[in-house]
This record gives sequence, structure tokens and C-alpha cells, in this order.
Amino acid sequence: QVQLVESGGGLVQPERSLRLSCAASGRILSLNTMGWYRQAPGKERELVASITTDGNTNYGDSAKGRFTVSRDNARKTVYLHMNTLKPEDTAVYYCNADLCYYTTHDTPICQREYWGKGTLVTVSS
Repeated sequence: QVQLVESGGGLVQPERSLRLSCAASGRILSLNTMGWYRQAPGKERELVASITTDGNTNYGDSAKGRFTVSRDNARKTVYLHMNTLKPEDTAVYYCNADLCYYTTHDTPICQREYWGKGTLVTVSS
């Protein structure tokens, strides 16, 4: 089985920075685009940022200019560097990956959207 495990969330004051990490593990055949989504209470899940294996990035409007997504392909890890955090950035941040993996029966399966369980980021003074 495959796991996407997020870390780095927590309580942070406005205007401060935070770095989230998401590490993929398991019988991964290929790890393609990885990214971050977030969901605030009462709101729909939205794209924060994504990055391809070649390093091409895409950002949601809320992240442009303040957040940076990066990845370490060797470590199968994607990062989200968040600067100048605002209270409205408070949300559960989910890691997402387009990947292929082997099942327990050695069958290759590809999923365009494989999700982590999320990490809570709270921006408050």
C-alpha cells in the first residue's frame, strides 16, 4: 500500500512562516505531479500549489507570491513553504499525488488523485 504523510502543521502567528512536508512511501512505481490542497471550515477544498517531476509549478490564487512548492524526487517528498501567513490561511492542508503503485498482488495501479490525511494549519495571534 502507499501512504502520503503530511507533517509540519500547527499553530503559527500571522505574518510568520511555516513549512509543510509530505512524504510518499510504499510500493511506488512512479510519482508524477504532487501538490497541496487545503480546506477551510465551511469551504470547498481548493488547490494551493502543485509541481511536476520536472519542477513545473502551478499555484492557486491564494498562494501566489507567498507560498512556494518544491520537491525532492529522491526522497519522494513535496514541500510547501508558506510565508506571510494570514488568518484566512487557516485550513487543513492535504497532500495530493498522481502516482502508480503495486498492490499486494503485484498489480500495477495508477491513481490521478491519491490523498494524504491532512495536517491542520492554524494562523492566529
